[in-house]
Amino acid sequence: MYSWLGRFAYVRRRLLLIAAALFVVLAGAWGSGVFGAMITDGLGPPDAESERATALLEDHFGHQPGDRDAAAVYTDPTGELTVDDPAFQQAVTAALARLPESEVLSWTSYWTPELTASERAEYVSEDRSSTIALITLQGADNPERLESYREIEDMARADDGRLDTYIAGQSTSVYHLQQAAQESLATAQLISLPILLVLLLIVFRSLVAAAIPVAMGILAILGSLALLRCLTYVTDISIFALEITTLLGLGLAIDYGLFTVTRFRDELDRRHGDVSGALVATMNTAGHTVAFSGLVVIIGLCGLLFFPQPISHSFGWAGITVVGFNILAALVVLPATLAALGPRINAASPRWLRRRPGTVTREDRAWAALARSVTRRPVPWLAGGLLTLVAAAAPLLSLAPGQTNHRVLPEDNEAQVVPRILDEEFAAGHAAESGFNIAISGPVQQQALADYLQTVDGLEGAYDPAVHRADDELTWVIVDTRGEVDDAVNLELVRGIRALDAPAGADEVLVGGGPAVGLDNNEATTDSLPWALIFVGLSTLLLLFVCFRSVLVPLKAVVVAFLSLGASLGLIIWGFQEGGFQGLLDFHLVGTTDVWGLAVIVTIAFGLVTDYEMFLVSRIHEEYRATGDNRRAIRVGLQSTGSVITRAGLLMVVVLAAMGFTATSLFVMTIGIGLTLSVVIDATVVRSIIVPAAMQLLGRANWWPGRPRTSSRHPSLSDALRPAPQTEATTEPLSHF
Repeated sequence: MYSWLGRFAYVRRRLLLIAAALFVVLAGAWGSGVFGAMITDGLGPPDAESERATALLEDHFGHQPGDRDAAAVYTDPTGELTVDDPAFQQAVTAALARLPESEVLSWTSYWTPELTASERAEYVSEDRSSTIALITLQGADNPERLESYREIEDMARADDGRLDTYIAGQSTSVYHLQQAAQESLATAQLISLPILLVLLLIVFRSLVAAAIPVAMGILAILGSLALLRCLTYVTDISIFALEITTLLGLGLAIDYGLFTVTRFRDELDRRHGDVSGALVATMNTAGHTVAFSGLVVIIGLCGLLFFPQPISHSFGWAGITVVGFNILAALVVLPATLAALGPRINAASPRWLRRRPGTVTREDRAWAALARSVTRRPVPWLAGGLLTLVAAAAPLLSLAPGQTNHRVLPEDNEAQVVPRILDEEFAAGHAAESGFNIAISGPVQQQALADYLQTVDGLEGAYDPAVHRADDELTWVIVDTRGEVDDAVNLELVRGIRALDAPAGADEVLVGGGPAVGLDNNEATTDSLPWALIFVGLSTLLLLFVCFRSVLVPLKAVVVAFLSLGASLGLIIWGFQEGGFQGLLDFHLVGTTDVWGLAVIVTIAFGLVTDYEMFLVSRIHEEYRATGDNRRAIRVGLQSTGSVITRAGLLMVVVLAAMGFTATSLFVMTIGIGLTLSVVIDATVVRSIIVPAAMQLLGRANWWPGRPRTSSRHPSLSDALRPAPQTEATTEPLSHF
């Protein structure tokens, strides 16, 4: 098949390139429409009790005046103006009065005439220099209210230069998280692309060769956007999925381009410029490798489909589509490009980067020395590597599950400023106090309801439970809370209310909003994670068994991958939850970790780290099949793949780290740095030390039940990493970088 692809790409190269160019134009035009079709919610499991409670209340009562969507805080930082000054009142009421009815359903402020004296006191700070205005937005659901907020964000700000205006709330937090993610993505691209181009030029030593992986990445990203837009007609796709599309689209295109172009150049030199023969050999080896490597990554991404949150499915489909287009580009478009370029693949090579074929570099000697040391003393190397992973994973024991909300934003973001002002300047029980909802369906008896509310009020952490709206079919109760939504006392309060007996006459009692959302989301994630890991692990075992005809090699690969991911997660806990990275990165210390974010890192990183190991082990497998010498196979495999895989990992790290270091949202920062750590740990501790040491100790058992062979009808998966024949297999580099 792969030989046929190579011949077809050579014969039909012009037709394929014209089709690819047409596809890029059409995909860009069609795919750009996906931005308007993406959703901004879908963060919680639709079948969770909290989601059902919210849906029940909104479907029954609708969105009415008095529902709190946003809270605007007007404050004089000098303390000179107070709410008793006419200028203060005029500035605030003028800002609120100009809010259009098409976007705002109602608003309530300190000066609203209908308020009683006690209610009015809830809208002003203790020093009377700050006041709250509660805004109810138009819209049948959260996305529509978010659009309304976009329209009135600037209108709601006071014109008086002496007053500062800050707006926060559920809609505003989602808005700021979305803005932070989009800005981070744009900034990461602006920073990473120039760095990648320079590194690609150094790696490939040719401007033409360096540009090819970037072009393939753009094609894959545009193809993914086009397919995602098609998926929006049958399912919801979150706008946050664009992060995954860009990361994997560019990162894997560079990986696959590096292996394929490197192999093609080696074959071209070996065959003295025979483009057709070089392309067929490249596709028969590198094409085969890329196809299987892509499948490994897709398997990991399929794990996201096991989680109930719609955003998990969005991330999964975004990753699956972009990796699929990466594979398609590498197997069809890239060969056609190589066929058209031929020897010109080496064009535009700077003089200072040129190197004579067969040159042995210091890097090659270092890998050869490491290979000899690991195979001579495998026990201390393996023990040291495993202890390093276990030590790095230890902070996982202190995991404190939390929720992604306004706290992951920068400290100067107004979604952070408003809660801080409310906590520091307003008395407890102010008008914007957070809380959650209880939906009681059925004709509840009044005395039974009163007794129920009294019982709720007696639970630790519950404040002022009261009926918000009620009729014969449904009763809406609001319970105020203190502190953050994921504080232990608030989570325990949700559990306590859910454990209470329903009041007489009630058909069902549902608890939603605030702490209930985070509790349900974390429980849904932890319940689904084992099934996702089982699927990913077993599927990878099966794929690697097909590749290597071995039992222990796949088992070792999966076990080591999970150990590596455990180490990465441990460093994430230490760095972000406990503050170890605060000196390096600028973020607000929350003290908790979003479990769903860790699940995203695990499923994506599993494919990436296993993908790299496949290149190493397959090269070892190839040498073992040829010689039957396990020690020699490990040395040749580690030395010959060391440079190229390390450089591929470095390029991937640039893409991932740029996202992490430029992020202003702690959630995006955690994803970027978490994936970066996974690749770094795999490239240093796992692939360079643990894998070869373990394989040296296992000896011939590595390849049971298979047997070494000196020849094969079909090329092995690892042929993509084998350079043109060298004079000394144990001293020459994989390719001439």
